[in-house]
Parts: sequence; structure tokens; C-alpha cells
Amino acid sequence: MTDLQTDGMLPKNRVATFIKFTLFLGLGLFIVWLSLRGLTPDEKSEIIHSFRTANYNWVILTICMGILSHVFRAARWMLFFDPMGYHPSFRNTFFAVMVGYFANMAFPRLGEVTRCGILARYEKIPFNKSFGTVITERTIDMLIFVLLFFLMVGSQAGTIGHYLNTNIYPRFSAKFQNPIFDKVFILSAIALALAFLTVLYLFRKKIGNSKWFHKVIKLILGFWEGLKSLSQIRRPGLFIFYSIAIWVLYFLMIYVCFFCFPETSALNPGAALSSLVLGSVGIMVTPGGIGLYPAIIQETMLLYGITRTTGLALGWISWTAQTTMILVLGGLSLILLSFNKETNGKA
Repeated sequence: MTDLQTDGMLPKNRVATFIKFTLFLGLGLFIVWLSLRGLTPDEKSEIIHSFRTANYNWVILTICMGILSHVFRAARWMLFFDPMGYHPSFRNTFFAVMVGYFANMAFPRLGEVTRCGILARYEKIPFNKSFGTVITERTIDMLIFVLLFFLMVGSQAGTIGHYLNTNIYPRFSAKFQNPIFDKVFILSAIALALAFLTVLYLFRKKIGNSKWFHKVIKLILGFWEGLKSLSQIRRPGLFIFYSIAIWVLYFLMIYVCFFCFPETSALNPGAALSSLVLGSVGIMVTPGGIGLYPAIIQETMLLYGITRTTGLALGWISWTAQTTMILVLGGLSLILLSFNKETNGKA
């Protein structure tokens, strides 16, 4: 599919891309091993028992909510093309979104390129224009994520603070109770900051001419251009509705999973918000959140007094439901696209 290679959006060095994928996948598998190796035989039996006794009706509801969130995402994406004079079919747009998620399971960020390539092939929408809309989408989602992060910190400060004071701070104070440590730590921090500023000043010209510096500037400018393009959307109210609905459904996906187990069914929505925000970090770091997402959910549940065995079982059930949905719908979308006739989305 030559359309996917437009503007050099695919990594030029396939070896480097494969190495990055291997490293992130290896990190995920290492976290899986790390989270399981410390379990006692009794704890492993508890996890197996949790999987057997879980109420999977809630998992089915979670999957339905996940599908609906992707429907809204496809509908929101279509709003970007209207001012450009392109009107892609919902069918192809939804297929492109799902194949994009499917591709991201293999190589992070490949999905953004893949779904733009699909619209370029089947709807004749120029790759650079559709990719610009994806940057805008990612910008909006990142802003919403940041808002949710601060909402989590503000609303769950008591719970998080209690956990830190009980489990984290005592460990650090026991290791670093020597009064000299505070002075050494402060002086080291100042020395590192001065060294960093000195390096920036001495090598400012080389840094300014380096490829990575220009990539960062280009990324920032891309985000800014993406935000400016929002002013061209003809139905901003509908766009806001879709954006909020997507993240509300993300929230409900994890909150509904709480009802799979009696131990977590009484948790408040704040616990779901913490799981959503912290779990999203795991999905960003490793391909599809493999290994890291269940481990983060497990640690998050500890904040709310849930045992690590139940927390780990909850994390794996939630991750498995989301991943299965993407693999099935993404694979099915890819198959259905192969039977599709190329159309023209230009008005």
C-alpha cells in the first residue's frame, strides 16, 4: 500500500523501528514476569479463583461501551473533513479507526499512519490532510487527559496522600534518615541543574541545528496548527459532545469492570478515575499496555484497600476485554476493507 508511505510518515529505518518495538514489548513482558514472580501459591490460587468467579456480564457491557467509544471517535474524525470538502463514508472511517488501533498493537504510532492511508486509498483524501486531523485529535485527547489528571489529583489527594504516608514515605525515611542526606541531595540537584544549563549554553548552536531539536519544534508547531484547525469545524457543539462522550465511555469501561468482583463493586467513581488516568499511562508506554496496564491497575487498587490479587485479576480482565475487542474488530475491519471498492470522498 504505497499510500501509507506518503511524506515519509513511516519510519525510514525499519531495523530501528523493530528494535524499539522489541524493547517496549520486552518491557511489557518483563513487567508481566515481575508482577507474577512474587506471588505465593495461595495468591496465585486466589487470582485463578477470581477469574473463575468474576461476573463476565459486566465485561460484555464494557466491550459494548468500548465499541461505542470507537463509533464516536470515527464520527468525530469525520467532522474534520467536512470543511475540506471531503465526505468519507462512516463505514470506511470506522474501519480505518479500528485497523489503526489494530496496527498500534504491533507497532506504537503505526495506527495513525495506517488509518490515514486507508482513507487515502478508499476515499481519495490526501494523506497529509488526514494526518493533520489525527494530530489535532491527539492534541485534544492529550488536553482532556491532562485535565483528568489534575481532576484525579485534586479529588483523590486524600486517598493518594494517605497511601504515600503509610507505604512510601516511611520506606524512604528509613533508608535516608541520615541528616547529611538532605544536604547532599539538595547540593546534587543544584549541581545537576547548573551543569544542564551550562551544557545548553555552550552547545546551543549545535543543539539548535540538531535533527531531534527540529523534530521537537515541528511536533510543537504541529500541535499548535492542530488546535488552530478546530476553528474550521462547522459543528463545534457536536465535536465537543463526541470528545466528552469518548472519555466518559473510557471512564465507564473501567468503572463497570469494578462490578465483576464483590471486593471492588463498592468502590466509588474516584477509584475509576484514578484507574483511567494511571492505566492510560501504561497503554502509552507499552504496546497496547501489555503487562504494564494490569500492574498499574493492581497498584491503583492498593490505594483503595483492595488486595493485590483482586487488583491484578481486575487489571487483566479489563485489559483482556479491551485488547480482545481491538483484535477482533480490527482484524474484521481489515478483512472487510479488502472486499471494499475504492470510492471518492470528494464532494
